[in-house]
Amino acid sequence: MGSGFMAFQPFSIIFFVVFGPIAFVIIMGIVKSISAGLSNQAAEQVQRSCKVVDKRTRVRGGSGNFSASTDYYITFEFDRGERKELEVKDTDFGMIVIGDRGEVHYKGTRFLEFVRLMGA
Repeated sequence: MGSGFMAFQPFSIIFFVVFGPIAFVIIMGIVKSISAGLSNQAAEQVQRSCKVVDKRTRVRGGSGNFSASTDYYITFEFDRGERKELEVKDTDFGMIVIGDRGEVHYKGTRFLEFVRLMGA
């Protein structure tokens, strides 16, 4: 009975050394996502006059048999020079141009909409 326990001990150590950090990273990612969602939900909706000063994308994945995904970001500059970068949907990214002036609506870090000032 004692030799059976000893045979599984090295396997248990290897299992926890290899899969422990992976599980920790996955759990931390889940906790971070839930925390950001709750923080955004508790935040008040903000509407601010702004100018669009930059746009960028971030492509993830896409090697081998894995598909790529793209995140879209727009940087808004407010009256006193303060800037805020928000992740937006691809459709919003395509409709908003650098130099546009208008009003951005957001809640926490969540972009809601951009209302362009016509003739600006």
